[in-house]
Amino acid sequence: MPTPPLVFRDATIADIPAVIALVTSAYRGDASRAGWTTEADLLDGNRIDPGVLQGDIERASSRVLLASREGALLGCAHVAIEEGAGYFGMFAVDPQRQASGLGKAILAEAERVVRDEWKLSMMRMTVIDLREDLIAWYQRRGYRRTGIKKPFPAVDPRFGIPKRDDLRFEILERELG
Repeated sequence: MPTPPLVFRDATIADIPAVIALVTSAYRGDASRAGWTTEADLLDGNRIDPGVLQGDIERASSRVLLASREGALLGCAHVAIEEGAGYFGMFAVDPQRQASGLGKAILAEAERVVRDEWKLSMMRMTVIDLREDLIAWYQRRGYRRTGIKKPFPAVDPRFGIPKRDDLRFEILERELG
């Protein structure tokens, strides 16, 4: 029997609890260890703040993409226009379904939105620079390390409580042709 199709749609305010649960399951606590994207050894606390998520859903030039199959939420990502380029973030796949191709499909949909709907030629993102496996995954999809580092917001508990004092973001980017 063929796998049912993956369906993409934009999140609404009503989706906020489900998106927070999905993102938290992919990055925080013991549940996140079922997948390979966990940040449980680097950060505690929130991965996403409900108010920030609501702002991302409501603001212009910003979309929170949801990926589902047969009504089950499997993954999400935030895309926005920032500084004349697409920005990709809040990327999460259900830890029980990671390494199944869902992440590639969600990233491809985000790139399609930025390239085809917003007519932008560049996608950027920030990744914790210690996340070498994750950076390598993005590199295999055409992203390059820029070497540009940004401080981690270590004093803002809305985005997590660092377990280390050497966390930084690195900007990755890709030309969308």
